[in-house]
Amino acid sequence: MMSNLDKLMTLLLFFLTTVLHGQPTEPKQSDRYAKAYEKYLSATCPVTKDNIQHFVYFARDRELIKDHPLLLHPMFKGAQIMYSWRDFEPEKGKYDFTILKEDYEYLKSYNKKLFIQIQDVTFNPKYKAVPDYLLNVEYDSGVVMQYNDDKSLGGWVAKRWNKKVRKQFQLLIEALGDKFDGKIEGINLQETAIEVKDPSFSELEYVNALKENMLALKKSFPKSTTMIYANFIPGEWLPGNDKGYLRGIYQYGEKIGVGLGGPDLMVKRKGQLNHTLAMMHEGHYTVPLGIAVQDGNYIGETGDINDEKKKNAHNNIVPLLHAFAKDFLKINYMFWVGQEPYFKTDVLTCFSKD
Repeated sequence: MMSNLDKLMTLLLFFLTTVLHGQPTEPKQSDRYAKAYEKYLSATCPVTKDNIQHFVYFARDRELIKDHPLLLHPMFKGAQIMYSWRDFEPEKGKYDFTILKEDYEYLKSYNKKLFIQIQDVTFNPKYKAVPDYLLNVEYDSGVVMQYNDDKSLGGWVAKRWNKKVRKQFQLLIEALGDKFDGKIEGINLQETAIEVKDPSFSELEYVNALKENMLALKKSFPKSTTMIYANFIPGEWLPGNDKGYLRGIYQYGEKIGVGLGGPDLMVKRKGQLNHTLAMMHEGHYTVPLGIAVQDGNYIGETGDINDEKKKNAHNNIVPLLHAFAKDFLKINYMFWVGQEPYFKTDVLTCFSKD
């Protein structure tokens, strides 16, 4: 047995070792997934058929679906197209789904499906996505300017937290469901991330509004897949400042049967890793999960790529993105943006036709 003196000497030695050399520490919580992508660096082409439903994302460039390679490619189930609220409601309570019907019928003729992204926000200050009738005092102007990370003007977002605005949006969703539920593959609400400066804005009211829209979506589309792009929520920043907002959206989606997803598959960027990607990886879901590979993501960026060096020096990371989404996130839907030249040079050359 160790004497009391031996025990004291052992504790003293441990203390001195700790002070002089430091203890091994766990990685910071915010860095816990920083190297998760490394497991998938060995992924290679071709990407073979699996249980993921692959769609090509066209944003608002709906005319590009005509004669597109996806129409004859067995790996792609269809097209995801973004439509703005104002596209469908030229006058209050009067809906026009002509362009949606045209796209649906065209894809159907090739045995392909349509996945709708409904837009109530823009990322260009020149454009608003809402109908003109909302832009008055009755709806508190209907929209508010939103800002980029560098505080520059980023576009306009509907006042989702305003009950009157939200009611009109939900009536649109109901009208869409009456015509297209069970016909289209699915419909998703746009991303939850916004940056606004408006005295009427409330964090809690915003979260409640998102949940109300999710429920309205599910009620209007009981057959087609429903989804919300839940990426960031104003007022919190995970993991340090966790108010339960984003986590609550994911829990609510699972509860009511609304799928969960997000834009921008950024496997190295801390913001995405600690929000959308962490929510997917850490949760256990029965609802479908979706992730979008959007502009810039093919070279690990976001948005349009103007740097010629980056354009010319990039590696094809499509196999990495696919493997990460499949095994780390357990994704059901992937939406691959048709950004060129990357879609042609990276995606089409990597997706198996067998």
